[in-house]
Amino acid sequence: MKQRMIILAGILLLSSCRDDVLPPQAFGPVPDETQMAWHEREQFAFIHFTTNTFTDKEWGYGDESPGIFNPTAFDADQWAETIRDAGLTGIVLTCKHHDGFCLWPSAYTEHSVKNSPFLDGKGDVVKAVSDACRKYGLFFGVYLSPWDRNYAQYAFPEYITYFRNQLTELLSNYGEVSEVWFDGANGGDGYYGGAREMRKIDASTYYDWPNTYALVRQLAPRAVMFNGPTIRWCGNERGYAGETNWNTYTEDAPFEGDLNKRLNTGDEDGKAWLPAEVDVSIRPGWFYHASEDGHVKTPDMLFKIYLESVGRGSSLILNLPPDRRGLLHENDVKALAGWKARLNEAFAVNLAAGAKAKADTWRGKSKRYAAPNLTDGDRETYWATDDGVTTGSIEINLGAPKRVSYVLIQEYIRLGQRVKSFTVEAKKEGGWEKVAEGTTVGYKRILPLDGVETSALRIRITDAKACPLVSNIEVY
Repeated sequence: MKQRMIILAGILLLSSCRDDVLPPQAFGPVPDETQMAWHEREQFAFIHFTTNTFTDKEWGYGDESPGIFNPTAFDADQWAETIRDAGLTGIVLTCKHHDGFCLWPSAYTEHSVKNSPFLDGKGDVVKAVSDACRKYGLFFGVYLSPWDRNYAQYAFPEYITYFRNQLTELLSNYGEVSEVWFDGANGGDGYYGGAREMRKIDASTYYDWPNTYALVRQLAPRAVMFNGPTIRWCGNERGYAGETNWNTYTEDAPFEGDLNKRLNTGDEDGKAWLPAEVDVSIRPGWFYHASEDGHVKTPDMLFKIYLESVGRGSSLILNLPPDRRGLLHENDVKALAGWKARLNEAFAVNLAAGAKAKADTWRGKSKRYAAPNLTDGDRETYWATDDGVTTGSIEINLGAPKRVSYVLIQEYIRLGQRVKSFTVEAKKEGGWEKVAEGTTVGYKRILPLDGVETSALRIRITDAKACPLVSNIEVY
Protein backbone atom coordinates (compact mmCIF):
# COMPACT_ATOMS: atom_id res chain seq x y z
CA MET A 1 0.00 0.00 0.00
CA LYS A 2 2.82 2.38 0.93
CA GLN A 3 4.64 1.61 -2.35
CA ARG A 4 1.42 2.25 -4.31
CA MET A 5 0.98 5.66 -2.65
CA ILE A 6 4.58 6.61 -3.54
CA ILE A 7 3.94 5.66 -7.17
CA LEU A 8 0.72 7.69 -7.27
CA ALA A 9 2.48 10.68 -5.73
CA GLY A 10 5.17 10.42 -8.36
CA ILE A 11 2.58 10.35 -11.13
CA LEU A 12 0.88 13.44 -9.68
CA LEU A 13 4.23 15.24 -9.44
CA LEU A 14 5.08 14.46 -13.05
CA SER A 15 1.62 15.61 -14.10
CA SER A 16 2.04 18.91 -12.28
CA CYS A 17 5.43 19.44 -13.96
CA ARG A 18 4.04 18.92 -17.46
CA ASP A 19 3.72 22.12 -19.38
CA ASP A 20 1.77 21.47 -22.55
CA VAL A 21 -0.31 24.67 -22.29
CA LEU A 22 -0.39 26.34 -25.70
CA PRO A 23 1.06 29.86 -25.86
CA PRO A 24 -1.17 32.80 -26.83
CA GLN A 25 -1.47 33.61 -30.51
CA ALA A 26 -0.64 37.05 -31.89
CA PHE A 27 -3.58 39.43 -31.80
CA GLY A 28 -3.90 42.17 -34.42
CA PRO A 29 -0.86 43.88 -35.97
CA VAL A 30 2.52 43.20 -34.36
CA PRO A 31 5.91 44.97 -34.62
CA ASP A 32 8.57 43.65 -36.96
CA GLU A 33 12.16 43.36 -35.75
CA THR A 34 13.15 46.86 -36.89
CA GLN A 35 10.22 48.33 -34.98
CA MET A 36 11.04 46.29 -31.87
CA ALA A 37 14.62 47.60 -31.98
CA TRP A 38 13.22 51.14 -32.28
CA HIS A 39 10.93 50.60 -29.26
CA GLU A 40 13.87 49.31 -27.22
CA ARG A 41 16.07 52.32 -28.08
CA GLU A 42 13.44 54.49 -26.33
CA GLN A 43 15.10 57.91 -26.56
CA PHE A 44 17.59 59.51 -28.89
CA ALA A 45 18.84 62.85 -30.19
CA PHE A 46 17.89 64.96 -33.18
CA ILE A 47 20.58 67.29 -34.55
CA HIS A 48 19.48 70.31 -36.61
CA PHE A 49 22.56 71.96 -38.11
CA THR A 50 22.94 73.74 -41.48
CA THR A 51 23.24 77.21 -43.00
CA ASN A 52 20.26 78.23 -40.83
CA THR A 53 22.61 78.04 -37.86
CA PHE A 54 24.55 80.94 -39.39
CA THR A 55 21.62 82.99 -40.74
CA ASP A 56 19.59 82.79 -37.50
CA LYS A 57 16.64 81.30 -39.40
CA GLU A 58 14.44 78.26 -38.86
CA TRP A 59 13.76 77.67 -42.56
CA GLY A 60 16.31 78.69 -45.17
CA TYR A 61 14.98 80.04 -48.47
CA GLY A 62 17.46 78.07 -50.55
CA ASP A 63 19.57 81.00 -51.80
CA GLU A 64 22.06 80.94 -48.93
CA SER A 65 25.70 80.89 -49.98
CA PRO A 66 27.64 77.77 -48.93
CA GLY A 67 30.31 80.23 -47.87
CA ILE A 68 28.44 81.08 -44.66
CA PHE A 69 28.74 77.51 -43.32
CA ASN A 70 31.93 77.60 -41.27
CA PRO A 71 31.77 76.15 -37.74
CA THR A 72 34.99 77.19 -36.01
CA ALA A 73 35.31 74.36 -33.45
CA PHE A 74 33.20 71.56 -34.91
CA ASP A 75 33.42 68.43 -32.75
CA ALA A 76 31.11 65.50 -33.46
CA ASP A 77 32.71 63.60 -30.58
CA GLN A 78 31.50 66.29 -28.18
CA TRP A 79 27.97 65.78 -29.49
CA ALA A 80 28.13 61.99 -29.23
CA GLU A 81 29.75 61.88 -25.80
CA THR A 82 27.25 64.38 -24.38
CA ILE A 83 24.34 62.50 -25.91
CA ARG A 84 25.55 59.12 -24.65
CA ASP A 85 26.14 60.48 -21.14
CA ALA A 86 22.59 61.89 -21.12
CA GLY A 87 21.21 58.39 -21.60
CA LEU A 88 20.17 58.90 -25.21
CA THR A 89 20.85 55.97 -27.52
CA GLY A 90 21.48 57.52 -30.93
CA ILE A 91 21.56 60.52 -33.27
CA VAL A 92 19.39 61.42 -36.25
CA LEU A 93 21.20 64.12 -38.23
CA THR A 94 19.52 66.65 -40.53
CA CYS A 95 21.72 65.89 -43.53
CA LYS A 96 19.64 68.22 -45.74
CA HIS A 97 16.93 70.57 -44.51
CA HIS A 98 14.39 72.43 -46.68
CA ASP A 99 17.04 74.91 -47.88
CA GLY A 100 18.73 72.09 -49.79
CA PHE A 101 22.22 72.57 -48.32
CA CYS A 102 23.93 69.19 -47.92
CA LEU A 103 26.13 68.39 -44.94
CA TRP A 104 28.02 65.86 -47.06
CA PRO A 105 29.88 66.43 -50.38
CA SER A 106 27.03 65.22 -52.57
CA ALA A 107 27.97 64.42 -56.15
CA TYR A 108 24.61 65.74 -57.36
CA THR A 109 24.72 69.39 -56.25
CA GLU A 110 27.13 72.24 -55.66
CA HIS A 111 25.01 73.40 -52.71
CA SER A 112 26.96 71.50 -50.08
CA VAL A 113 29.88 71.53 -47.66
CA LYS A 114 32.29 70.92 -50.53
CA ASN A 115 31.86 74.57 -51.52
CA SER A 116 32.07 75.94 -47.98
CA PRO A 117 35.12 77.13 -46.04
CA PHE A 118 34.52 74.35 -43.50
CA LEU A 119 37.79 72.36 -43.46
CA ASP A 120 38.70 74.05 -46.76
CA GLY A 121 35.85 72.30 -48.54
CA LYS A 122 37.06 68.86 -47.44
CA GLY A 123 34.64 68.44 -44.54
CA ASP A 124 31.89 65.86 -44.29
CA VAL A 125 29.60 66.38 -41.31
CA VAL A 126 27.64 63.19 -42.03
CA LYS A 127 30.79 61.06 -41.90
CA ALA A 128 32.04 62.76 -38.75
CA VAL A 129 28.73 62.16 -36.96
CA SER A 130 28.34 58.57 -38.17
CA ASP A 131 31.91 57.82 -37.04
CA ALA A 132 31.28 59.45 -33.64
CA CYS A 133 28.11 57.41 -33.19
CA ARG A 134 30.01 54.19 -33.66
CA LYS A 135 32.82 55.36 -31.39
CA TYR A 136 30.40 56.09 -28.55
CA GLY A 137 28.05 53.14 -29.09
CA LEU A 138 25.15 55.09 -30.56
CA PHE A 139 22.89 54.22 -33.47
CA PHE A 140 22.97 56.56 -36.47
CA GLY A 141 20.05 57.96 -38.45
CA VAL A 142 19.59 60.42 -41.31
CA TYR A 143 17.04 63.15 -42.01
CA LEU A 144 16.60 64.07 -45.68
CA SER A 145 14.02 66.74 -46.40
CA PRO A 146 11.74 65.78 -49.30
CA TRP A 147 11.29 69.51 -49.95
CA ASP A 148 14.26 71.35 -51.51
CA ARG A 149 14.00 75.14 -51.89
CA ASN A 150 17.34 75.34 -53.70
CA TYR A 151 17.04 72.74 -56.47
CA ALA A 152 15.84 74.13 -59.81
CA GLN A 153 13.78 71.08 -60.75
CA TYR A 154 11.86 70.72 -57.50
CA ALA A 155 8.16 69.99 -58.24
CA PHE A 156 9.13 68.44 -61.59
CA PRO A 157 9.69 64.70 -62.19
CA GLU A 158 13.47 65.16 -62.45
CA TYR A 159 13.69 66.01 -58.76
CA ILE A 160 12.60 62.53 -57.69
CA THR A 161 15.68 61.03 -59.33
CA TYR A 162 17.83 63.67 -57.60
CA PHE A 163 16.19 62.98 -54.23
CA ARG A 164 16.73 59.24 -54.55
CA ASN A 165 20.32 59.71 -55.68
CA GLN A 166 21.02 61.68 -52.53
CA LEU A 167 19.19 59.11 -50.41
CA THR A 168 21.35 56.42 -51.99
CA GLU A 169 24.50 58.35 -51.09
CA LEU A 170 23.44 58.61 -47.45
CA LEU A 171 22.42 54.97 -47.17
CA SER A 172 25.47 53.59 -48.98
CA ASN A 173 28.48 55.52 -47.70
CA TYR A 174 28.09 55.95 -43.94
CA GLY A 175 27.70 52.51 -42.41
CA GLU A 176 24.52 51.11 -40.96
CA VAL A 177 21.59 53.53 -40.80
CA SER A 178 18.94 52.72 -38.20
CA GLU A 179 16.40 55.46 -38.91
CA VAL A 180 15.44 57.50 -41.97
CA TRP A 181 13.47 60.66 -41.21
CA PHE A 182 11.16 62.16 -43.85
CA ASP A 183 9.74 65.55 -42.92
CA GLY A 184 6.10 66.36 -43.64
CA ALA A 185 6.78 69.93 -44.87
CA ASN A 186 6.48 69.84 -48.67
CA GLY A 187 6.18 72.58 -51.25
CA GLY A 188 5.89 76.37 -51.09
CA ASP A 189 7.97 79.37 -52.01
CA GLY A 190 11.68 79.04 -52.61
CA TYR A 191 14.76 80.02 -54.59
CA TYR A 192 14.55 77.03 -56.94
CA GLY A 193 17.72 77.79 -58.87
CA GLY A 194 16.81 81.46 -59.29
CA ALA A 195 13.14 81.11 -60.22
CA ARG A 196 12.08 82.53 -56.83
CA GLU A 197 8.51 81.34 -57.02
CA MET A 198 5.79 79.34 -55.30
CA ARG A 199 5.64 75.65 -56.19
CA LYS A 200 2.98 73.29 -54.93
CA ILE A 201 2.99 69.52 -55.15
CA ASP A 202 0.62 66.70 -54.19
CA ALA A 203 2.72 65.07 -51.46
CA SER A 204 0.68 61.87 -51.65
CA THR A 205 1.64 61.19 -55.27
CA TYR A 206 4.57 63.40 -56.30
CA TYR A 207 7.31 61.51 -54.46
CA ASP A 208 6.14 58.03 -55.50
CA TRP A 209 6.71 57.00 -51.91
CA PRO A 210 6.30 53.22 -52.36
CA ASN A 211 9.38 53.07 -54.57
CA THR A 212 11.33 55.39 -52.25
CA TYR A 213 10.45 53.15 -49.30
CA ALA A 214 11.57 50.13 -51.32
CA LEU A 215 14.92 51.83 -51.91
CA VAL A 216 15.36 52.35 -48.16
CA ARG A 217 14.52 48.72 -47.46
CA GLN A 218 17.04 47.63 -50.06
CA LEU A 219 19.90 49.81 -48.81
CA ALA A 220 19.09 49.97 -45.08
CA PRO A 221 17.00 46.89 -44.29
CA ARG A 222 17.15 47.44 -40.53
CA ALA A 223 16.09 51.09 -40.62
CA VAL A 224 12.72 52.41 -39.53
CA MET A 225 11.16 55.23 -41.54
CA PHE A 226 9.56 58.22 -39.82
CA ASN A 227 6.55 59.56 -41.70
CA GLY A 228 6.72 56.33 -43.65
CA PRO A 229 5.49 52.77 -43.34
CA THR A 230 7.02 52.04 -39.91
CA ILE A 231 6.83 55.11 -37.61
CA ARG A 232 4.18 57.84 -37.40
CA TRP A 233 4.34 61.41 -36.14
CA CYS A 234 2.81 61.99 -32.70
CA GLY A 235 0.73 64.95 -33.90
CA ASN A 236 2.59 67.71 -32.02
CA GLU A 237 6.10 69.08 -31.46
CA ARG A 238 5.59 69.77 -27.75
CA GLY A 239 6.89 66.47 -26.42
CA TYR A 240 3.95 64.29 -25.47
CA ALA A 241 2.11 61.20 -26.64
CA GLY A 242 -1.54 60.58 -25.82
CA GLU A 243 -2.47 59.16 -22.43
CA THR A 244 -4.27 56.68 -24.64
CA ASN A 245 -1.63 55.66 -27.14
CA TRP A 246 -2.26 52.79 -29.54
CA ASN A 247 0.69 51.59 -31.58
CA THR A 248 -1.75 50.60 -34.31
CA TYR A 249 -2.97 52.94 -37.01
CA THR A 250 -4.78 52.82 -40.35
CA GLU A 251 -3.33 55.16 -42.95
CA ASP A 252 -5.57 56.74 -45.57
CA ALA A 253 -8.69 55.72 -43.66
CA PRO A 254 -11.69 58.05 -44.13
CA PHE A 255 -11.58 60.48 -41.24
CA GLU A 256 -13.27 63.68 -40.13
CA GLY A 257 -11.98 65.58 -37.14
CA ASP A 258 -8.67 66.52 -35.55
CA LEU A 259 -6.04 64.52 -37.44
CA ASN A 260 -3.24 65.58 -35.08
CA LYS A 261 -5.20 64.27 -32.11
CA ARG A 262 -5.75 60.99 -33.92
CA LEU A 263 -2.03 60.73 -34.66
CA ASN A 264 -1.43 61.35 -30.95
CA THR A 265 -3.67 58.49 -29.79
CA GLY A 266 -3.46 56.05 -32.70
CA ASP A 267 -6.31 53.77 -33.77
CA GLU A 268 -7.52 51.09 -31.37
CA ASP A 269 -8.36 48.84 -34.30
CA GLY A 270 -5.66 50.08 -36.66
CA LYS A 271 -4.61 47.77 -39.47
CA ALA A 272 -0.84 48.32 -39.17
CA TRP A 273 1.73 48.53 -36.39
CA LEU A 274 2.66 52.20 -36.77
CA PRO A 275 3.83 53.59 -33.40
CA ALA A 276 4.32 57.27 -32.64
CA GLU A 277 7.68 59.02 -32.28
CA VAL A 278 7.62 62.14 -30.10
CA ASP A 279 9.77 64.96 -31.51
CA VAL A 280 10.56 68.06 -29.46
CA SER A 281 13.43 70.54 -29.19
CA ILE A 282 15.36 71.39 -26.04
CA ARG A 283 14.96 75.03 -27.13
CA PRO A 284 12.01 76.97 -28.58
CA GLY A 285 13.50 76.62 -32.08
CA TRP A 286 14.92 73.66 -33.96
CA PHE A 287 18.13 75.44 -35.00
CA TYR A 288 20.50 77.28 -32.70
CA HIS A 289 19.75 80.94 -31.93
CA ALA A 290 21.85 82.84 -29.41
CA SER A 291 18.69 84.68 -28.32
CA GLU A 292 17.38 81.36 -26.96
CA ASP A 293 20.36 80.60 -24.72
CA GLY A 294 18.24 81.56 -21.73
CA HIS A 295 15.25 79.48 -22.83
CA VAL A 296 16.67 75.96 -22.69
CA LYS A 297 14.25 73.45 -21.15
CA THR A 298 15.04 72.70 -17.52
CA PRO A 299 15.78 69.18 -16.22
CA ASP A 300 12.30 69.07 -14.68
CA MET A 301 10.73 70.01 -18.02
CA LEU A 302 12.72 67.27 -19.76
CA PHE A 303 11.73 64.77 -17.07
CA LYS A 304 8.05 65.60 -17.64
CA ILE A 305 8.58 65.11 -21.39
CA TYR A 306 10.14 61.71 -20.68
CA LEU A 307 7.16 60.59 -18.60
CA GLU A 308 4.73 61.76 -21.29
CA SER A 309 6.58 60.18 -24.21
CA VAL A 310 8.62 57.10 -23.26
CA GLY A 311 6.35 56.77 -20.23
CA ARG A 312 3.33 56.53 -22.53
CA GLY A 313 4.70 53.89 -24.86
CA SER A 314 6.33 56.08 -27.52
CA SER A 315 9.96 56.81 -28.29
CA LEU A 316 11.39 60.29 -27.75
CA ILE A 317 13.61 62.15 -30.22
CA LEU A 318 15.00 65.24 -28.47
CA ASN A 319 16.47 67.96 -30.67
CA LEU A 320 19.86 69.40 -29.65
CA PRO A 321 20.97 72.16 -32.06
CA PRO A 322 24.73 72.82 -32.24
CA ASP A 323 25.82 76.46 -32.16
CA ARG A 324 27.97 78.35 -34.69
CA ARG A 325 31.10 76.85 -33.20
CA GLY A 326 29.78 73.41 -34.10
CA LEU A 327 29.35 72.45 -30.44
CA LEU A 328 26.38 71.68 -28.22
CA HIS A 329 26.00 74.82 -26.14
CA GLU A 330 26.99 74.79 -22.47
CA ASN A 331 23.42 75.56 -21.36
CA ASP A 332 22.08 72.58 -23.28
CA VAL A 333 24.81 70.30 -21.93
CA LYS A 334 24.04 71.43 -18.37
CA ALA A 335 20.30 70.80 -18.84
CA LEU A 336 20.98 67.31 -20.21
CA ALA A 337 23.22 66.45 -17.27
CA GLY A 338 20.57 67.65 -14.83
CA TRP A 339 17.91 65.61 -16.63
CA LYS A 340 20.06 62.46 -16.49
CA ALA A 341 20.59 63.00 -12.77
CA ARG A 342 16.83 63.40 -12.34
CA LEU A 343 16.20 60.13 -14.20
CA ASN A 344 18.88 58.33 -12.20
CA GLU A 345 17.37 59.55 -8.95
CA ALA A 346 13.81 58.63 -9.86
CA PHE A 347 14.59 55.16 -11.21
CA ALA A 348 17.58 54.14 -9.09
CA VAL A 349 16.15 51.15 -7.18
CA ASN A 350 13.46 48.87 -8.54
CA LEU A 351 11.53 47.84 -5.43
CA ALA A 352 9.82 45.08 -7.39
CA ALA A 353 13.02 43.34 -8.55
CA GLY A 354 12.65 39.73 -7.48
CA ALA A 355 9.58 40.58 -5.37
CA LYS A 356 6.90 38.00 -4.77
CA ALA A 357 4.07 38.32 -7.28
CA LYS A 358 0.77 36.53 -7.48
CA ALA A 359 -2.28 36.73 -9.73
CA ASP A 360 -5.91 35.72 -9.46
CA THR A 361 -5.70 33.94 -12.80
CA TRP A 362 -3.03 32.78 -15.22
CA ARG A 363 -2.92 30.79 -18.40
CA GLY A 364 -3.65 27.09 -17.92
CA LYS A 365 -2.21 27.31 -14.39
CA SER A 366 1.17 26.97 -16.08
CA LYS A 367 4.24 28.50 -14.44
CA ARG A 368 5.31 29.67 -17.91
CA TYR A 369 2.54 32.30 -17.69
CA ALA A 370 2.40 32.89 -13.94
CA ALA A 371 2.86 36.16 -12.02
CA PRO A 372 6.51 35.62 -10.98
CA ASN A 373 7.45 36.32 -14.63
CA LEU A 374 6.59 39.96 -13.97
CA THR A 375 9.46 40.55 -11.55
CA ASP A 376 12.13 38.17 -12.86
CA GLY A 377 13.95 40.83 -14.95
CA ASP A 378 13.41 38.86 -18.16
CA ARG A 379 11.43 40.82 -20.78
CA GLU A 380 10.79 37.65 -22.79
CA THR A 381 8.74 36.01 -20.05
CA TYR A 382 5.24 37.23 -19.29
CA TRP A 383 2.06 36.74 -17.32
CA ALA A 384 -0.95 35.81 -19.45
CA THR A 385 -4.54 34.74 -18.97
CA ASP A 386 -6.54 32.10 -20.78
CA ASP A 387 -8.03 32.92 -24.15
CA GLY A 388 -11.26 34.83 -23.68
CA VAL A 389 -10.25 36.13 -20.24
CA THR A 390 -9.67 39.85 -20.66
CA THR A 391 -9.33 40.92 -17.02
CA GLY A 392 -7.02 39.93 -14.20
CA SER A 393 -5.43 41.08 -10.98
CA ILE A 394 -1.71 41.04 -10.14
CA GLU A 395 -0.28 41.68 -6.67
CA ILE A 396 3.33 42.73 -6.04
CA ASN A 397 4.49 42.24 -2.44
CA LEU A 398 7.15 44.79 -1.46
CA GLY A 399 7.95 42.96 1.80
CA ALA A 400 7.57 46.01 4.03
CA PRO A 401 6.02 49.48 3.77
CA LYS A 402 7.86 51.53 1.13
CA ARG A 403 7.43 55.00 -0.30
CA VAL A 404 6.41 54.53 -3.94
CA SER A 405 6.60 57.28 -6.54
CA TYR A 406 6.32 55.43 -9.86
CA VAL A 407 5.01 52.17 -11.24
CA LEU A 408 6.22 50.93 -14.64
CA ILE A 409 4.28 48.36 -16.68
CA GLN A 410 5.17 46.70 -19.98
CA GLU A 411 3.11 44.53 -22.31
CA TYR A 412 4.62 41.72 -24.35
CA ILE A 413 3.98 43.61 -27.58
CA ARG A 414 5.62 41.03 -29.84
CA LEU A 415 2.18 39.40 -29.76
CA GLY A 416 0.21 42.65 -30.09
CA GLN A 417 -1.05 45.51 -27.94
CA ARG A 418 -4.08 44.46 -25.91
CA VAL A 419 -4.71 46.35 -22.65
CA LYS A 420 -7.50 48.93 -22.86
CA SER A 421 -7.73 49.96 -19.20
CA PHE A 422 -6.14 49.23 -15.83
CA THR A 423 -5.92 50.51 -12.29
CA VAL A 424 -3.14 50.60 -9.68
CA GLU A 425 -4.08 50.05 -6.04
CA ALA A 426 -1.99 50.39 -2.90
CA LYS A 427 -2.45 48.19 0.16
CA LYS A 428 -3.60 50.19 3.17
CA GLU A 429 -4.69 49.24 6.68
CA GLY A 430 -8.32 49.35 5.61
CA GLY A 431 -7.79 47.37 2.40
CA TRP A 432 -6.87 48.38 -1.15
CA GLU A 433 -6.97 52.00 -2.29
CA LYS A 434 -6.87 53.08 -5.94
CA VAL A 435 -3.91 55.41 -6.49
CA ALA A 436 -3.72 55.56 -10.29
CA GLU A 437 -5.43 54.40 -13.45
CA GLY A 438 -4.72 54.31 -17.14
CA THR A 439 -5.91 53.12 -20.51
CA THR A 440 -3.23 51.74 -22.84
CA VAL A 441 0.10 50.24 -21.78
CA GLY A 442 2.01 49.16 -24.90
CA TYR A 443 5.80 48.90 -24.83
CA LYS A 444 6.06 50.88 -21.59
CA ARG A 445 3.77 52.84 -19.28
CA ILE A 446 5.02 54.85 -16.30
CA LEU A 447 2.51 56.25 -13.81
CA PRO A 448 3.42 58.73 -11.02
CA LEU A 449 2.04 57.73 -7.61
CA ASP A 450 2.96 60.83 -5.55
CA GLY A 451 4.98 58.98 -2.91
CA VAL A 452 2.33 56.64 -1.54
CA GLU A 453 3.32 54.53 1.48
CA THR A 454 2.47 50.85 0.95
CA SER A 455 3.72 47.30 1.39
CA ALA A 456 2.05 45.97 -1.76
CA LEU A 457 0.63 47.13 -5.06
CA ARG A 458 -2.16 45.56 -7.06
CA ILE A 459 -2.49 46.13 -10.79
CA ARG A 460 -5.94 45.25 -12.10
CA ILE A 461 -6.39 44.83 -15.84
CA THR A 462 -10.01 45.92 -16.19
CA ASP A 463 -10.38 45.54 -19.97
CA ALA A 464 -8.36 44.21 -22.88
CA LYS A 465 -8.88 43.45 -26.56
CA ALA A 466 -7.70 39.87 -25.98
CA CYS A 467 -6.09 37.93 -23.15
CA PRO A 468 -3.59 40.40 -21.64
CA LEU A 469 0.15 39.66 -21.77
CA VAL A 470 2.25 41.65 -19.29
CA SER A 471 6.01 41.10 -19.34
CA ASN A 472 7.37 43.43 -16.68
CA ILE A 473 6.38 45.48 -13.64
CA GLU A 474 8.80 47.79 -11.87
CA VAL A 475 8.21 49.93 -8.77
CA TYR A 476 10.24 52.98 -7.69
